[in-house]
Amino acid sequence: MEFLERRRALVEDRLEEVIGVIEPAELSEELAHVTLSGGKRVRPMVTLLVCEATGGDPEDAVDFAVGIELVHTGSLVVDDVIDRSPVRRGVDSAWAAFGHGPALIASDGLLGEAFALFGQDPAATRVVAEAITELGEGEASELVDQPDGTEEYMTLARRKTGALFRAAAELGALAAAADGFTVEAFGDYAEGVGVAFQMRDDVLDATADPGELGKPTGIDERRERPSFVQVTDLTPEEANERAREEADRALDALAAADVADSQAREYLRDLAEFVVVRER
Repeated sequence: MEFLERRRALVEDRLEEVIGVIEPAELSEELAHVTLSGGKRVRPMVTLLVCEATGGDPEDAVDFAVGIELVHTGSLVVDDVIDRSPVRRGVDSAWAAFGHGPALIASDGLLGEAFALFGQDPAATRVVAEAITELGEGEASELVDQPDGTEEYMTLARRKTGALFRAAAELGALAAAADGFTVEAFGDYAEGVGVAFQMRDDVLDATADPGELGKPTGIDERRERPSFVQVTDLTPEEANERAREEADRALDALAAADVADSQAREYLRDLAEFVVVRER
């Protein structure tokens, strides 16, 4: 655990640094509320671990890791507005704490700060821009063109969640100056992890205790949003099995990648195993 905590500390320290110098102070406070209130930091850890696994120094990938977390958090702010969810990460969501207008401004601010961190690297900027486009298309299709069946759901999950996971991994490989094949292999790995993560998220929304989860549950059913459980009519247990299949595909992609650091690789393997059994 010390291995992961040291790397998580790199992300947390840089997040505090970035948020702390934002002006005006009111915006900085709002961004601190939504960004520094906790979170699993899965995507930034993927960035650091992939960088290290491909022979890079994780400190060289910290800005990319923080940037992808800011993008992710910005998307959560908007999700909470759409879902009217009053709680995120165990605290008031942005709109519940500050109102709808300030929440949307906070989301814009998070994206702006993220691209300031990517801006010196055209390849990184392209990767993240493509992921945000996919994310937006996924969110739009979820609201107005709900999927019907497993295949359409999988497309949605890749756009809504897998794309940002893919970007996180590709950013880590880019920070380590990895070759194109390695960048793509790690991207395939992370996309599979992201899809499995989303499938498990849908199961938790249907089955978990809100207090333990740190956010309201049952939102998918109340808002008639296309969760994996509802779209496919699978039981939660069957849905978990399908998530496991996605995680296994992610592990196959990881096995094909050119890995320099075996310890970082093992933690990436652990992540693919963890996302399908997590309780939060």
